[in-house]
Amino acid sequence: MRHWGRWNHGWLAAICLLSTGLLYAAEVVRVGGAHFPPYVIKSNLNESSGLLPQLLDSLNQVQDDYHFTMLPTAIVRRFSDLQRGRIDMAIFENPEWGWQGIDVAAVDMGLEDAELFVARDEEGRDQGYFEQVQGKRLALYRGYHYGFAGFNSDPEYLTQTFNANLGHSHDSNLLMVLRGRADVALVTRSNLYDFIKRNREHARSLLISERTDQVYRHHAMIRTGAPISPERFAELLEELRLKGELARIFSPYRIAVMPVVADNSTAIDAVD
Repeated sequence: MRHWGRWNHGWLAAICLLSTGLLYAAEVVRVGGAHFPPYVIKSNLNESSGLLPQLLDSLNQVQDDYHFTMLPTAIVRRFSDLQRGRIDMAIFENPEWGWQGIDVAAVDMGLEDAELFVARDEEGRDQGYFEQVQGKRLALYRGYHYGFAGFNSDPEYLTQTFNANLGHSHDSNLLMVLRGRADVALVTRSNLYDFIKRNREHARSLLISERTDQVYRHHAMIRTGAPISPERFAELLEELRLKGELARIFSPYRIAVMPVVADNSTAIDAVD
């Protein structure tokens, strides 16, 4: 009977510990991950790598209240996934990229990237080549919002108005330019220099514009009712910034780590 009492007491203690653990379990924050190198790179094995998984790992290591996990989505589907609560957050976004009218809060991440024009480097061709894109064969990323097109990502509009070929890979668009199948590709600065690093033999064959299509600061778009508030997420990003984690992750890809406004009320804007 004494053995039974000890066993019963131990069992009850285990239940109490389990209940306590469940009570304080980290809240899961689901972050949409759409294939867009170098931010999210999906392999043929349906595995993902890139800057987003690195950022989520750092966010998980710096605190225990939330567990950030990546959920696959697509560039054209991320809006509906967030609206219906399939994901809680979309990262590396801009409020002008189709988020108008969606009930989200935009958190300035203090990360700056740019969109550049790229052509094949040929004799007699200089920066003046990029002054006019009308009439040139463009290689663009399907679903992406471009400044020169008024951020209109409609495929029919882009193909008919700008003679654009819409693909799903920056690498493929750059190779189209190198092979003479397109005149100009628009590529994010981070992806362009990642491509050059991986393909040194092509570096001298590319003419890169000094002109940018757009310079943008990345935002996190957080749905109303998400497990984490915009203010708390901004605090976690600031902690990573002070620790040097953001610079470690993003600086190698020429993504500038910029200061953010100290007052969260001005750094976070609800998107109408």
